[in-house]
Amino acid sequence: MTPNAHRPETVLVTGGGGFLGSAVVRLLVARGDRVRSFARRRHPALEPLGVEQLQGDICDPDAVDRACDGVDVVHHTAAKAPPWGRPLDYDRVNATGTANVIAACRRRGVGRLVHTSTPSVVFDGRDLEGVDESTPYPGRYPTDYARTKAEAERSVVAAGRRPAPATVCLRPHEIWGPGDPHF
Repeated sequence: MTPNAHRPETVLVTGGGGFLGSAVVRLLVARGDRVRSFARRRHPALEPLGVEQLQGDICDPDAVDRACDGVDVVHHTAAKAPPWGRPLDYDRVNATGTANVIAACRRRGVGRLVHTSTPSVVFDGRDLEGVDESTPYPGRYPTDYARTKAEAERSVVAAGRRPAPATVCLRPHEIWGPGDPHF
């Protein structure tokens, strides 16, 4: 085994059947990981990949807890995406759902949590330039999506200050490509 060889892990992808989640799933399978998808429904495109598919609601703490059983790392991509939705739906999925993932990671001893955030967490409606991780969160948000994703990101950052899980927040912007349901 070479020093840089990847040791296969058991990985959970929340939202594993979505556009971003399924791309993450394919990359993890390709590198040899044992992959589990947690989504509201089964996704036929994941079946030929040998992905274990669990169905449930990110807002159900017991379902999230079961999904995290025996997992080394969680890639949390599940979210209520913009542009339309009720404030309650954004709160439930983005904020409460993320809190459920953090709690399940702690209960189940998951070592690492990779959270998919958004640049919207630092957007206050004005043009931004030179933004990096030191850019503060604004006092007000132009959308419920941005507000709830910021709440989720803050929770993940705070969770990473404790011994486990180790956390990282990624802020991809305008994800698109083959199979994109939006563009």
